[in-house]
Amino acid sequence: MIRRFIRHKVDDAGSSGSLNDLSFLLIIFFIVIAGFNVNKGFLLNLPSKDKPVTVNCNDIMKCSLCADGTLILDGDVVTLETLSKKISEKISMWPNMTFLLVINPDTSYQNVVDVISYIRKLKVENFSFRMEKPEE
Repeated sequence: MIRRFIRHKVDDAGSSGSLNDLSFLLIIFFIVIAGFNVNKGFLLNLPSKDKPVTVNCNDIMKCSLCADGTLILDGDVVTLETLSKKISEKISMWPNMTFLLVINPDTSYQNVVDVISYIRKLKVENFSFRMEKPEE
């Protein structure tokens, strides 16, 4: 009795379509991911530690953002539109005006972002904000 060993050809893994499909999907995945812009936010120019900035008191426009989202400027409650007019007037008088926003710690994040983005649209060059100190 003679036995013959039949050798079957082993398919090369590179010739299969599944690896081609996988590589195509990976390429598409990286192309799509590269299109997302993750760095969204506010780009603020921070002063250097070596050169402290001195600001004239007359050039500061101080506005408070309360916990309920209302804006207080010079003791009066103002809307964003009114604030826009007052900022434009102040910039025409003092081009180096600094806008200071004092934020209540209980203010919602969205209100803060809305006000900051609105001020940035007005092209205020010197912008500063700080959290209000809690009362003790």
